[in-house]
Amino acid sequence: MTSIDVGALVLFLATGVAAGLVGCFALMRRMTLAADALSHVALPGIGLAIVLRINPLLGGVAMLLLGALLVWGLERKTRIATETVIGVVFSTALAAGSMLTSGEQLIEALFGGAGRTSAIEVAVGLAVAACVVTFLLRERHRLVLAIVSPDIARTSGIDVSRLDLRFLLVFGLTIALGLRYLGVLLTGSLAIIPAATAKRLAGNLHAMLLVAVTVAVVTAGVGSSIAAVLHREPGPIVVLCAAACFFASLLVPRRV
Repeated sequence: MTSIDVGALVLFLATGVAAGLVGCFALMRRMTLAADALSHVALPGIGLAIVLRINPLLGGVAMLLLGALLVWGLERKTRIATETVIGVVFSTALAAGSMLTSGEQLIEALFGGAGRTSAIEVAVGLAVAACVVTFLLRERHRLVLAIVSPDIARTSGIDVSRLDLRFLLVFGLTIALGLRYLGVLLTGSLAIIPAATAKRLAGNLHAMLLVAVTVAVVTAGVGSSIAAVLHREPGPIVVLCAAACFFASLLVPRRV
């Protein structure tokens, strides 16, 4: 990436907002490692799309949504923890994807590559990011209640199973937003690291969401700028910037 594509940068920053929010709820659900694992589910979809000569991102998005539905269904059927089900699906998807993709295509799928973004891609991406953010902000209290006490949530009239499905779909869409820039291996980091940093610094849910979004957006912007100067792909640099924020947060005394 030798220069900053304004459209790609705007979309990446919007992705940072969505990832910062979704990461906080994933952290509260103890799904932080699942964020990284779920992103790997996109790999066979990307590989299949390449074989069929269609847009790889479409294959990745379709597989992520299918994976979210599969995880939800298996969790309901088996009563196994979400992160365990995602681990099984992740391993299967990674093996299948590695067989379908090879060479430079595999490297780009794993680590991302910004390239040039069309106006349609930016518009669709911003619309998806807006839907993710709207859902999380509107349902934040229900999501927290379902995490703290599913039984109380049910007696309050909340369909916990349906809420879990909607969160998993939103989770998958957020991962899909970051695939182009961060790739399969790194895209979960944009949700995990800012949320972990926010947990260290924030004293309540509102502050946690705000800090996570700020860290995700700032690291996306700074990392992309550094990558443009160094003529490198933004993914690894963005993750390193986010990691630097997390380690810096360890120097701040923990809130009581």
